[in-house]
Amino acid sequence: MYSSSALPYATVPFSCNNRSNHKASVNFQGLAKLLPTSAYLGTKKLLGQCSFLSSDMILMHGRVGHEWKISALLEDSDTMSTLEENDETIEEDAEPLGILSLDPGFKAFEDHLRHRFRRYLEQKRLIETYEGSLEEFAQGYLKFGFNKEQDGIVYREWAPAALEAQLIGDFNGWDGSNYQMEKNQYGVWTIKIPDQDGEPAIPNNSRVKFRFKHGNGIWVDRIPAWIKYATVDSTVFAAPYDGVYWDPPPSERYTFKHARPPKPESPRIYEAHIGMSSTEPCVNSYREFADDILPRIKANNYNTVQLMAIMEHSYYGSFGYHVTNFFAVSSRSGTPEDLKYLIDKAHGLGLRVLMDVVHSHASKNFTDGLNGYDVGQSSQDSYFHTGEQGYHKLWDSRLFNYANWEVLRFLLSNLRWWLEEFNFDGFRFDGVTSMLYQHHGVNMSFTGNYNEYFTEATDVDAVVYLMLANNLVHNILPDAIVIAEDVSGMPALGRPVSDGGIGFDFRLAMAIPDKWIDYLKNKKDEEWSMEEILFCLTNRRYTEKCIAYAECHDQAIVGDKTISFLLMDKEMYSGMSCLMDASPTIERGIALHKMIHFITMALGGEGYLNFMGNEFGHPEWIDFPREGNGWSYDKCRRQWNLVDADHLRYKFMNSFDRAMNALDDKFSFLESTKQFVSSANNEDKVIVFERGDLVFVFNFHPEVTYDGYKVGCELPGKYRVALDSDALEFGGHGRVGHDVDHFTSPEGIPGEPETNFNNRPNSFKVLSPARTCVVYQKVEEDLDEHVKEDLEDEVKLPRTDTTAAVVMDHHVPNKDLSLCQEEVGESEVEDTEETEVEDLSRAPQK
Repeated sequence: MYSSSALPYATVPFSCNNRSNHKASVNFQGLAKLLPTSAYLGTKKLLGQCSFLSSDMILMHGRVGHEWKISALLEDSDTMSTLEENDETIEEDAEPLGILSLDPGFKAFEDHLRHRFRRYLEQKRLIETYEGSLEEFAQGYLKFGFNKEQDGIVYREWAPAALEAQLIGDFNGWDGSNYQMEKNQYGVWTIKIPDQDGEPAIPNNSRVKFRFKHGNGIWVDRIPAWIKYATVDSTVFAAPYDGVYWDPPPSERYTFKHARPPKPESPRIYEAHIGMSSTEPCVNSYREFADDILPRIKANNYNTVQLMAIMEHSYYGSFGYHVTNFFAVSSRSGTPEDLKYLIDKAHGLGLRVLMDVVHSHASKNFTDGLNGYDVGQSSQDSYFHTGEQGYHKLWDSRLFNYANWEVLRFLLSNLRWWLEEFNFDGFRFDGVTSMLYQHHGVNMSFTGNYNEYFTEATDVDAVVYLMLANNLVHNILPDAIVIAEDVSGMPALGRPVSDGGIGFDFRLAMAIPDKWIDYLKNKKDEEWSMEEILFCLTNRRYTEKCIAYAECHDQAIVGDKTISFLLMDKEMYSGMSCLMDASPTIERGIALHKMIHFITMALGGEGYLNFMGNEFGHPEWIDFPREGNGWSYDKCRRQWNLVDADHLRYKFMNSFDRAMNALDDKFSFLESTKQFVSSANNEDKVIVFERGDLVFVFNFHPEVTYDGYKVGCELPGKYRVALDSDALEFGGHGRVGHDVDHFTSPEGIPGEPETNFNNRPNSFKVLSPARTCVVYQKVEEDLDEHVKEDLEDEVKLPRTDTTAAVVMDHHVPNKDLSLCQEEVGESEVEDTEETEVEDLSRAPQK
């Protein structure tokens, strides 16, 4: 028996991060071996990571425009004046830790878990003391950057390392000599630009920069850190970006028309990249995506869109993960108002919109990135850690110092900005593994042992930030969905902050695509293990929800292959026409493409994700314009013409994708807590399970069709086909009868589950063709009542609520049942015989 609920404390050892530059990997070694921990860091008063704090280190905090305060953090001090009066309250608040009751494995690490929870409470209390509330703290964009105030525009920038500073731009001919800024004692520079003749002195959509002199006596120009828009001169090769003052008049501002759609219990997510969404070899726009692509997503019955590469990034080929300007939309695809149009259009279609947010690292660009503010100062005065600790060696990017007050303000405000200014409905946090550990997951082998998660290697500062972030997002938008991309399987990542968890709603089930890639690359079909597949799909932590996916953007980048390309390779160029017979490669490829995606959706989690184009088996890989390909956009687009062509077989995979989403829309099986796997037969290559009240039958055998295959189920009654991958409309052969009634037979002795068939009290028989998946739904009985009574009297059914099993003519009858000659319509009725005989319920046909 296999059941997800049978492994309540299973670890989640993911096989590796799918991004090519992430070297984390795992080797599962069973449930965690609980060992003593030495992960308690520092004293209970400590706010920063103890190994990075000296006795004289200070933390700056305060509300902009209010009295600024500093608070000394003494590593070994018994007192901390700013929190002393609230210390007892924090102790009381920190006492409950709900996650301890969920997993006995946490007990050995209780000190570490309580330490980080108390650190979270202390940081939150500090913010509330000096900023009013976490929500107020996260409105830094109302003070920093450019903001209209009475009779002028006020610009503020945090740059403690600067000795002098000026504001320059188109508005003053890039001459800052008359626009000197003033610095307060906490490193915040301020200038007010008075209005001219009642109009803002800085025109909308005009370029601006922050010019400052640092310790070497050198003046440098940087894009304001809180800039809302940044553009580049596309006529100049490798030109740096410029900050743009964005404040359009009311007549040019986009006004949202549609309310947010209700939060789905089970997100069916369509992951999309705006720039590469066009059929043409170009960068697509927000408005074209809204008008052309969103209707496709809606038509395929997704309920959520996840947008990549929205935050400005100067290098297009980074897929949006080397962010340069955190508050600015990517200008390649349009303006902030254009993005608002897209999100509002999605909401009008009933689609929720998530943003791929990157707070795990930042671009190391100096001229147009946040890194330009690092001029050799201490980490306390920088957004980033100093030295090697401040660089991600594999990603070639900068790493944030999450213990820094202004970093917290910057990142938390960034989340609130995207939620409130653009009406995003939540986030997918990228690179969470890198944030959680000092080693960033590089060259680590995560086995699932709890000592890998709760040690000195854990970056508690980053964990506290993530707890604050999730608390903030859900306070601002209770219906928000926040997803973590974590390859390590950090326990309690998906538990509420109030329970001592990190607070994410979902985690990505990152082991699943790796399993499929391994099988497709390294195993023959007959070598596929049903037990391995099943374990991979169901190995997730109890009470922590997962988003399952067979492939995402990671598998589509150059140097890798999508599932369709692994299955069909070069024959995708010549064998996809419906005007010719499908080759064995194409037959196999389309069949397995449907099965792999569907079993991943149906058994792998509480939500599902698909990357743009994979729903119809988009050929080839993604290769962004670069010097190595002659700056070509040819493989940085989506060929929608392939799925739109009625004579090509891509339409079959797309139709099945639409149908499996519609199945969840109708039956809500993804949100059902009932998930029971009754059979994973490696000899037959068949997996049978129930999700909700649906019965799923997956036959992965490359050749054998089973006629009269016996499947177990919980509920008695009549079943019919709800979805069939072998249907003609999905490119199949139409071998399964959709109008056939499958009546259940009772199994075993009532009250003795061990006597049941595959641990199920009822069963029925099906036709299961090779390489197909069929879903059965229970339907209302339509036999007349007097016919039911006659059947019960004649056949002497052991249960009054269960009809006899009805086997249609194409089924081979079970030898352990004696066939009753009483005819009911066109069906043959079987009675149960109370003698033990050989079970020949599987009758293979080739």
